[in-house]
Amino acid sequence: MADLKKAFEQAVADSKSLPEKPDNATLLKIYALYKQATAGDVEGKRPGFTDMVGRAKWDAWNELKGKAGDSAMQEYVDLIESLK
Repeated sequence: MADLKKAFEQAVADSKSLPEKPDNATLLKIYALYKQATAGDVEGKRPGFTDMVGRAKWDAWNELKGKAGDSAMQEYVDLIESLK
């Protein structure tokens, strides 16, 4: 568990210095996995149609509802590694 947390923290740091910016779908996946790993299931109402970015982020995070934090962390680490 401590190793996964350490790897996750390293992946978060690495995500800020990727060789090239990922496409929007990948960025949403990174965001959703990070939020699921650190905050758990999404809460609150879905943002309105005028907040398209907030709505896309909420939707991406909501798709991971019920996923365990550890598995979200591992997927995050794997995704960042694949982007290096």
